[in-house]
Amino acid sequence: MGAVLAQHTAWVNAAHAIAALRGRRLLTPARLAALDIGGLARVIRSAGTPRVKARRLRALTRWILERVDGRLVRMTTMPLGPLRADLLEIPGLGPETADAILLYAAGRPVFVADAYARRVLTRHRLIDPRAGYEEVRRWLEAHLPSDPALFNEFHALLVAVGKSNCRSAPRCEGCALRFDLRGRRAARWR
Repeated sequence: MGAVLAQHTAWVNAAHAIAALRGRRLLTPARLAALDIGGLARVIRSAGTPRVKARRLRALTRWILERVDGRLVRMTTMPLGPLRADLLEIPGLGPETADAILLYAAGRPVFVADAYARRVLTRHRLIDPRAGYEEVRRWLEAHLPSDPALFNEFHALLVAVGKSNCRSAPRCEGCALRFDLRGRRAARWR
């Protein structure tokens, strides 16, 4: 649920929506599916675009109920390629959301190559600035051991650096990765 609720919003807002769902005991596929779109939208309002996200959550919930019988644990043994393709068929789920579901909910070795990861990797000249999501994801997966725990930790570290230092206007002073800029001026990487 968090992967959908975090789309185009700060995680803190998605967390408020998850807490609201939890407080109403709606964090099960069957209970969420039983709620109408309007009611669900009111509960998740803090995550922004509530009606859009309510429809996306409903589509994901239906998929979970139909495809894996309401049990996310089944996603841990399904063939990864077809599973990812199946998730991408759900209305409103793009590659980043599908990959977040695979990594964080199913524990699968799929790297979430979000904007933070791409920005940090671009500024450190590890990827081309024009590289798209899929290219960056494949590059990361090819250069790291295929380990969901490692992907989870590395993604979290990239997000932390992205939020604190590697912002749209870089704050390189005090960044733990500054040594890797090899004396280049941060302004060149905007």
